[in-house]
Amino acid sequence: MNTLVVYDSQYGNTERIAQAIVDTLRAFGQAVLVDPAYPVALQGVDLLIVGSPTQGFRPTLAMQVLLGNVSSKQLAGLAVACFDTRFRGHLWKSSAAPRMARQLCAMGLEPVVPPESFFVKAMKKEGPLLAGEVERASRWALTIQQQYEAQKAQLAVH
Repeated sequence: MNTLVVYDSQYGNTERIAQAIVDTLRAFGQAVLVDPAYPVALQGVDLLIVGSPTQGFRPTLAMQVLLGNVSSKQLAGLAVACFDTRFRGHLWKSSAAPRMARQLCAMGLEPVVPPESFFVKAMKKEGPLLAGEVERASRWALTIQQQYEAQKAQLAVH
């Protein structure tokens, strides 16, 4: 399972989560910072995980550009998952990860697991992440791996 984690990070929180995911899937992937000026190379990738801070209830502009510029053809056959970082407040009704997941679904891809949010301590832009969130990201990565392998095994049977 060759995994690519593409993330945007404004203050390092989303990068820490992306790195925890890659560290957990160590032999299987890499994390890269999104750069709208350069297309993401998806050749040889089996699993694409996208992550973004939540800004204004949506992904960052750089992540929106990436998802807007990648074609369904480029994504064909990929397994996908989405995560975000955000403040856990009662007013937050939406966040970046579900929006990214909906966009990928519109391109014909069903995420391997539901979108996941990882939380920062305060509404301050720099966070930091709540205690235990990096460890939770590692557990989430293992869940993604298990679901991916289960889906792959199920397809092999059919």
